[in-house]
Formats: sequence, structure tokens, C-alpha cells
Amino acid sequence: MARRPERRNGRQRAAAGPTEAVDGGQARLVPDPGRSRAYELLLDGAPQSHVDLAEPTRLAFEYQRRLGHLADLAAPPRQPLTVLHLGGGGLTLARYVAVTRPRSSQQVAEPDARLTAFVRRELPLPGGARIRVRALDAREFLARAPEGLADLVIADVFAGARTPAHCTSAEFVDLARRALRPGGWYAANVADGPPLAHLRGQAATLLSRFGHVALAAEPGTLRGRRFGNGVLCASDGPLPVAELASRCARDPLPARLLAGRELEDFTAGAPVVTDPTAAASPPPPPGTFA
Repeated sequence: MARRPERRNGRQRAAAGPTEAVDGGQARLVPDPGRSRAYELLLDGAPQSHVDLAEPTRLAFEYQRRLGHLADLAAPPRQPLTVLHLGGGGLTLARYVAVTRPRSSQQVAEPDARLTAFVRRELPLPGGARIRVRALDAREFLARAPEGLADLVIADVFAGARTPAHCTSAEFVDLARRALRPGGWYAANVADGPPLAHLRGQAATLLSRFGHVALAAEPGTLRGRRFGNGVLCASDGPLPVAELASRCARDPLPARLLAGRELEDFTAGAPVVTDPTAAASPPPPPGTFA
């Protein structure tokens, strides 16, 4: 779940709010100094989620905003979706979909049941939200999911600040693809830094499994200048590349979208990741969360 938020808006964190020992470490909610009912969820000091109870459609982390664009474009506005979230944290994206697409059916794989209980107690879900959280590992969850169930699968799987190896392989992607309805979308948040071997491998793996793939990331990350987040989207059907690129370019921290030949060139011949070759995503460099 953990990842580096790409923007702090120049503000210092406020005094810490509620804390609780959970399976993954020490969970802490930090009030947003600029919002009376907004909080950042930390796990052992690493940012996990940002939740705005007063405005659930406000996505403060840049990578979450990009995932929000995908949720917006996956179907006509307000049309309910069936969404599988791999990784729960503060349930930020599930809250977003519940508000923007009422009557959506959402399931969340979050193995840390104590974290889920803490989040649901301190950060109540929007009224009427149809969100079911299951205390399962993401891969186990996908293996149990009915074939062709989901319109959208969102993978945001982190243990501490790294994606576990077993959630980075082609075999993992195959399970996600099996859970998608025909034409459904798979999206993944990938954290990496120079020389971007992990991100290139994840892009190559999706290109080997889907007919259409796109990658959105901040230009400095794509150039290998900094550690950051890349959001991958894949489908067997065409993706709205032009509209997605336009939305990402208009974000407060603009992202660049790679697709087609540009994305193939970006992979630079990276091999497809398989279970025998899979490795966890690289750890963030020291000071990332300072």
C-alpha cells in the first residue's frame, strides 16, 4: 500500500491524530492542516492514503488522481461499476467511486484486518457505499474472484513501502485479467526510481498480456531523475488515450502519458516478469518520507 505522495503543497504536517498497532505496524492518522476533516494515513511513518471526509472526491496524492481519471473514463458518467481494489489502506479510491458512481459494487482485498477496523472506525465510509473489505492477500483474492466479474481492477498493493514480488508477475496479471469482463480495465500503481528497471518490467509484462497499455507518470520520474509513481492501465479494448493524456496534463503536478510505440520504446527490451524472476519493488531512498 505504501508509496510516496508526490506533492505536499509546501505545508508541514499537523500534530498526529489517532494511532493504533495493526498487523503491518503502527498506523497513524495525521490531520490535514488545510482541511478540517481530512487526514493522511501513515503506516510506520510511510504515507498510505489521504482521505477527505468532507469531500471524498478530492484526491490529494497525484497517483490517486491518475487512478481517479481511469475510474472516471472506464464508463459513462454516473454509471455504476463493479470494481476490485487490490490493497485497501484508507479506502480512498473506493470512497471516490462510491460517490462519483452511486450503486457501484466494490470489493477490497486488504489482509490487515486491524488496519481496516481502525480506518472504518476513525474514517467512516460515505452513506450508501457498497464496499466490502475482505481480509485476504491480493493474489489469493484474485484466485477466488469469479471469472469476468469486474469492470475495473485497481492494484495498489504494498507491504510497507514495497510491492511484494508475488504481486508483480505475469501470473498475477493473468489472475487479474481473468477477473475482468471483456473490455474491462486493469490499473496498477507502481513505485520506482532510477534506473526504472521495475517500472519497465511491469510495463513489458502488461504489454505481453493486454492489447492496449498506457503509462502515466511525472516527467522527472520517467527520465529517471527521481523516485516516484507510475500508473499503468491495460485493456484488451482501446483506451481513451487522448482524453487521459489531457487530464493528466492538467493536474496540479502534470503527468506525461506513454502509449503505443512510445511505451514500447520506454520498456527498452525489459523482460516479462514471471513468478520465478519476480522481485519486490525497490525500497524508497532514505528521506523519501521526511
